[in-house]
Amino acid sequence: MSDVAFRAATPDDVAALHPLIERAYRGETAKAGWTHEADLLSGARTSAEELAGLIADPDRVILLAHRGDRLIGCVQVARVGDGLAYLGMLTVDPALQASGLGRRILAAAEQEAVARFAARRMEMTVIHRRAELIAWYERRGYAPTGERRPFPVDPPRPELEFVVLEKALA
Repeated sequence: MSDVAFRAATPDDVAALHPLIERAYRGETAKAGWTHEADLLSGARTSAEELAGLIADPDRVILLAHRGDRLIGCVQVARVGDGLAYLGMLTVDPALQASGLGRRILAAAEQEAVARFAARRMEMTVIHRRAELIAWYERRGYAPTGERRPFPVDPPRPELEFVVLEKALA
């Protein structure tokens, strides 16, 4: 995976970014990988409009992972404040999961949080039922804070509650 290049997304990237995220998180295509939400949630994970808004927000960046001209992954990093950044939407093309790409994207996100937002800590939320994914993040230095947050749906779905994980950054 040494031929992976990272860069910040621009509005021109939304057309390629949106289908990648949907393929990785929802529907039958997501089930090719192990980090999907397809068994817990249906419908769209995000929208092109939401992604355009994230890209336009100066307190956020979506890093894209490319191999040549092919978009193979992404991650969102957001400034929370007081030395804290938030990591979200880590996405790996389902066909490339378990290849080490997720670790590379995570490391790039952590470096970006420090460089762009002067972050000293990174937090994320993971659906509490995703034990394998939580364990994967724990192996990379993230630890549960004990905090739980509701999943953003109406009506509330307690079975999809988030756990908050956090890691100190160098």
